Amino acid sequence: MKKRNVFKAALAVMLFAITGCSKDDKYSGMSDDGPVTEDPDVLTPENVRSYMADANATDETVALFYNLKKTSKTKYFIGQQDAFASFYNNAAGDSDIKKATGNDPALLGSDFMFITDDNNDGTPSNWFYQQEQMIINDAKEAYNKGMVNIFCWHLREPFEGETFYTSEMTEQHKQEAFASILPGGVNHDYYKSKLDKVASVLNNLKGDDNKLIPVIFRPFHEFDGNWFWWGAAYCTPAQYQQAWKFTVEYLRDTKNVHNVLYAFAPDNTYTTSGNYLSRYPGDDYIDILGMDNYGDFANGSSTGTTTANNKLKMVSDLAKEKVKIAAMTETGFRVTSGISPITGFFANNIYTAMTANNVELAFVMFWTNNQDGYYVPPSGQSNTQDFLQFANKAESVLQNDLPDMYTMPVE
Repeated sequence: MKKRNVFKAALAVMLFAITGCSKDDKYSGMSDDGPVTEDPDVLTPENVRSYMADANATDETVALFYNLKKTSKTKYFIGQQDAFASFYNNAAGDSDIKKATGNDPALLGSDFMFITDDNNDGTPSNWFYQQEQMIINDAKEAYNKGMVNIFCWHLREPFEGETFYTSEMTEQHKQEAFASILPGGVNHDYYKSKLDKVASVLNNLKGDDNKLIPVIFRPFHEFDGNWFWWGAAYCTPAQYQQAWKFTVEYLRDTKNVHNVLYAFAPDNTYTTSGNYLSRYPGDDYIDILGMDNYGDFANGSSTGTTTANNKLKMVSDLAKEKVKIAAMTETGFRVTSGISPITGFFANNIYTAMTANNVELAFVMFWTNNQDGYYVPPSGQSNTQDFLQFANKAESVLQNDLPDMYTMPVE
């Protein structure tokens, strides 16, 4: 299943929509770094840093890791991409989730795409810079409300800087783009300049409490598919791991970014832990084990829901063993004037996938609404009640039910 369109903003509102979307390889009881830890309660306030990609993370970022991991034993956060900026029918104001439920999502999704675009010249009249400021302000608003921020990165390919879709690239650029950003590659300095921009944003992202805002960062996602230039057909597992390690080390060790949790998020092709870990860069570079999944939910069947749950069970079990956080990092079903909702999509299908077989998932992220369609219904839609039932489940968490995610509990 391929992702479809990118919708630009009107009147400084980002209306970017992609329909989600997957490849394969080894494993049998050992992590890439040796024997795995099987005690799901091994995490304590005293040892939490030893399980994180950044042992020098800010206290608030450490607390976020700890609280996400602990909360996932009994609950999951509901999130949406661009919830404060993109709305069905351009009905601006409250988030569409708040329009439906009375509360904002617990998790706000954003994107570094426009922030790192070649056309962002940093001047107030520049459209891309305006998007940057809007995204930063939305992230601050989310943090000030106690919400969690997660950023993906639809990074433009490094030769022309115009697209992230391989369908819009030349064959030569598809084959050469990823290798070109690695150390020694012709576009390595270009890639570092993009990381410099990401680092600048993260190192200056502060809330009303004047503390750095913790952010979940989900780069190079859905890498098992071939619709992005970092997909499996365009880089080897070793190259993918090298790029990931360089990215973390450059942000963490060179740019001194210490308010990030790093999320590993393939699409839904992996059914075994061996295949899932085939491009895994190692425990020292990952905080969150995710999976994007649209395809298994696309026809609304119980078989697809079971398949999705089985894959999430695999991810959840790995996260327990590795003492990481597990999540469904992107999903949804896009409803438009020509595409009707799936009956029970939220309260039955998504809920079952998120809870059956004792999976422990920290959050589920739905994709963005826009003028022409929605992934999460605002009020007044034929499936709004379905979403309300899902949001009212005992395991579901919206902004109003959030615990203090940025303070370590006293135990």
